Amino acid sequence: MSFTVRYDDNNQEFLISGSMRPQSALELNECRKIFEDAIAAVRGTLYVNVKRLVRLNNIAFRELADLIVAACRDRPELKISVITSSVVGWSTRKFAALSRISANVSVEQYDKQFYPSQDVLEDADFIPVLRTQTKMTWRHERNILPRHGLKEGMAIADICCGIGDFAVLVYKDFKPSRLVALDHSKPSLAYARRVAADFGLTGIEYIYGDAAELLIEDNQFDFVTCRHALQVFSRPEVLLKELYRICKPGGRVYVTNEKVSHCVGEPRGESIKWTYEQAAKVWAFFDMDIECGPKSRRFLVDCGFTDVKMESFMVSNLDGDPQDFADIIQAWENAFVGQMATRRGDSQEFMDRFRRGFQDHAFAALHPKGYAGWPIWVASGTKPQ
Repeated sequence: MSFTVRYDDNNQEFLISGSMRPQSALELNECRKIFEDAIAAVRGTLYVNVKRLVRLNNIAFRELADLIVAACRDRPELKISVITSSVVGWSTRKFAALSRISANVSVEQYDKQFYPSQDVLEDADFIPVLRTQTKMTWRHERNILPRHGLKEGMAIADICCGIGDFAVLVYKDFKPSRLVALDHSKPSLAYARRVAADFGLTGIEYIYGDAAELLIEDNQFDFVTCRHALQVFSRPEVLLKELYRICKPGGRVYVTNEKVSHCVGEPRGESIKWTYEQAAKVWAFFDMDIECGPKSRRFLVDCGFTDVKMESFMVSNLDGDPQDFADIIQAWENAFVGQMATRRGDSQEFMDRFRRGFQDHAFAALHPKGYAGWPIWVASGTKPQ
């Protein structure tokens, strides 16, 4: 059987991962002993972590259920919290039955609140804009990526791939031996698969998954990309540890992030500056850090990467059609003002001024003598041999 069980005393956490499909309950004797030892040691709450449990047959579920219910009966002061993930969709539904049997059992889908305001970023109206953003950033990144170690024939993972357009461009230009593109958004992946089918691309493996709990084995990829994602996670260090884990020793992890308060524009520079400073604060309210671009080097070093390289580039209205950039700014206005600031409960006066700055930025992008810029930081590091 391909599953592992262990107890983490520091976190009072009983962890099960892999595929648990025994032919008889006797095959779970070791699992039962570890659980019973955990129950004897724990005080307060025992966390049963099944985030990485991808398969579970009825024999195993009945055995686990009996152990959990018996523990609550024998230790009425004990609480048991079962931690599931939306990526393994059946687990929340299945273990929820235990909370109906015993009031001491609760089930928490840990990633339910892990991606703050994900619904804003997954709005269907945002998809065309995301494609435009990638088109504008790719003009820079296609030359930057080789400087950070990307070469033809590599095994590549694009984590938090979104609508998959970056993966398509990498596949076309760098001809990887393998390309896995993973995201937590089912609508984005559905769109990505349609685009790949339209283009006749069959070499990209699109996977639904949680970037903070990847169901991917260790040391799989020569090059791992994760673009504009650390800034959306409430705990970016958790994501980076997973990127590190799936990267081969000697391979590299490549991340891009923003510092939105450094967006610039002229004319009407002061209005634009104020609005993007406020945009950073709005994101911070939702526990996201869209200022983290310059922090990327520290993030990688703290995670254990070596040979960390870093650079930045400015996407602007001079990168092709200025209307493309104006369209991006319009989408930001809709997301930041129309949804996030509204959800934060900001006053109408604030939102009118907030909106005006975005409109001024679009005006600068379209002005015949104007300039509008959006800075992005690139960082990459090597996983030590």
